[in-house]
Amino acid sequence: MNSPAWTGMLPIDDTELYVRDTGGPGRPVVYLNGAYADQKHWKRVIADLGPGYRHITYDERARGKSKRSKDYSFEASLRDLDAVLKARGVEQPLLVGWSYGGIIGWYWADRYPGRVAGLVTVDAFPVGLTGEAGRDRIRTTFRKYRLVLPIGALFGMGARMSADEHADVGIDANEMAAAAVPVISRLTCPVRFVLATGDSLGSEAGEMEEGRKVLDQVLAANPGVQLSAKVASNHSKILRNDSPAVAEAVRELAASLGSVR
Repeated sequence: MNSPAWTGMLPIDDTELYVRDTGGPGRPVVYLNGAYADQKHWKRVIADLGPGYRHITYDERARGKSKRSKDYSFEASLRDLDAVLKARGVEQPLLVGWSYGGIIGWYWADRYPGRVAGLVTVDAFPVGLTGEAGRDRIRTTFRKYRLVLPIGALFGMGARMSADEHADVGIDANEMAAAAVPVISRLTCPVRFVLATGDSLGSEAGEMEEGRKVLDQVLAANPGVQLSAKVASNHSKILRNDSPAVAEAVRELAASLGSVR
């Protein structure tokens, strides 16, 4: 099916999402952003993959060019993905998610197992800060950076939210990630992971590398889940510095699925 290209605002709930769809007959690839990032972080991956795919990107609520909302919950993010797919008439997409976007991909594919062709997860793994201590640590981190968050939003690494709203998104993400081992283990679609190395903003030394090891039990439990690459970039820079590895994971997974139906 040769779908037309489209760029515009998509109404959902009390907000509007900025969506870009390159159209064309290729397999649809839908890109899911990091928790506070916008769609421009996928530019290098999309360029590496080239025009043979139908690339669909969108900004989550209060990120990029999308409008603010009263609801920034994980469930709202799942609804947003569903709305984008339905609005663009997308069936059997490849979902490519970085960080928070990777977690969204796991849960959406688990909820709608017949509607996704496969997942490429970029440096998300099933571990997170939980409990009151974890929530306090996340809140403290974002309150410390409250004055620079508006500047981060200008560069696509922060949202147009308060420090506490940022923290609520982070708490949601950590708790959903921590509960995701059984979710990923039972996924019926093929999954490819591209993992970074080292730490991220707000993490302690070595903490993220320890977290990535949790993925080993998922790899052992589900033969459809595979590690495509472990790259030198850290969590924040992986899409910028190691976009070829992400693109290769998408390319390999798409090839294994055959032609678009």
